[in-house]
Amino acid sequence: QVQPVESGGGLVQAGGSLRLSCAASGRTFSNYACGWFRQAPGEERVFVGYISSGGLTYYADSVKGRFTISRDSAKRTVYLQMNSLKPEDTAVYYCASGWTPATTPNSYTYWGQGTQVTVSS
Repeated sequence: QVQPVESGGGLVQAGGSLRLSCAASGRTFSNYACGWFRQAPGEERVFVGYISSGGLTYYADSVKGRFTISRDSAKRTVYLQMNSLKPEDTAVYYCASGWTPATTPNSYTYWGQGTQVTVSS
């Protein structure tokens, strides 16, 4: 089992940066793909980006060039570095793990509890 736990959310001004972490127990975490999703109040959960077990990354157009996903297998942690943040990035951010990297939530088996990111204008 690779239950993710997110951390690192908070309040930041527009143009600022935050780094979210997704740590998971289980020695096989490095074998899983990890996806990041976000959900704003009253909206559906949407894809942000993913990293495959081999380190390949893919991003939603809305964050491409501003967000970067990386992983440290030794620490069993995946990171979401968010730069040039905008008010529209405000949401609860979720980390999910699964066997196959994908852009759809139902492709992932294990989900974290989410961490709030608020970007003020």
